[in-house]
Amino acid sequence: MKLISVLCLCLLTLCGKTSADENGVVRVAVQEGGDVVLPCSRGNKENVEKTVFDWKKDGLEVFFYEAGKHYNNGREGQSEQFKGRVSHFQDELKHGNASIRVQKTKMADSGNYTCTFPKKQTSHITLFVGAASKPSITTLEDTKHWTMLQCEVHGASPEPSVEWRDGSGNKVPAEEPQVSERGGRFYITLNATVTKTDNYHCVVTQETIHHQTEAQTHVYIGGAAPDIGDSNTGWIVGLVVLSSVLGVVAVGVSIILAVVVVRHKNDDKKRRPLDDCSQSEKLQDPETPREL
Repeated sequence: MKLISVLCLCLLTLCGKTSADENGVVRVAVQEGGDVVLPCSRGNKENVEKTVFDWKKDGLEVFFYEAGKHYNNGREGQSEQFKGRVSHFQDELKHGNASIRVQKTKMADSGNYTCTFPKKQTSHITLFVGAASKPSITTLEDTKHWTMLQCEVHGASPEPSVEWRDGSGNKVPAEEPQVSERGGRFYITLNATVTKTDNYHCVVTQETIHHQTEAQTHVYIGGAAPDIGDSNTGWIVGLVVLSSVLGVVAVGVSIILAVVVVRHKNDDKKRRPLDDCSQSEKLQDPETPREL
């Protein structure tokens, strides 16, 4: 079905992604926990401050306004699901704007809404509340020649597409995803085996709510030479080379010192006999006559 982008009334909060189909049904998508504006107005921008308009979702009372009286100032009858979370835009009523804001959206808020004015002028709005989940990455097995990576997504809605990409953004071949669904939320596991050193990303995309998130990990394949172009690997290689050079220098200095010490000891040994002879001559009395 062809969708035509329309301007939504984002007055005090984000309204999510809004579009309309060829039949005039407005479709709004938002992430769970966010606020959303559901648009509704009189086509002629007639002042509706003194009139009546009624918002319903699948038969449930969402918001009812009658000449200033509504659920937030004493009127009764609002569904428990929406109590304390729905408001209107008082200053916009004079421009015919009867839009409402739903706060802290829940997946249960998804459904078909109607906004009705007197004389049965009704607008139809479909709200979709999605749950986005950041993926997690685990290394299942690591060898010198390959590494098996696992990406897990928990509780996402609607069902997302999950894929592995390398550091250049290229799609990495992977196994068939394991998908399960519980309570409208999807749990997905995707494994991939990589054979080269690189940064790898698990990318999760939900087109319906226009959301994308990812997780990243670095893989070093031990059987291959590290990629010097990678900044992290370059630092590691530099440190290894520097440590090796310093080690060689330290060994060389130790050898030189050892040689100097040995030579010094040998020189002391050679000088000691001469010193002993000199000392003996000094001790002999020079006036003692020698025997003939």
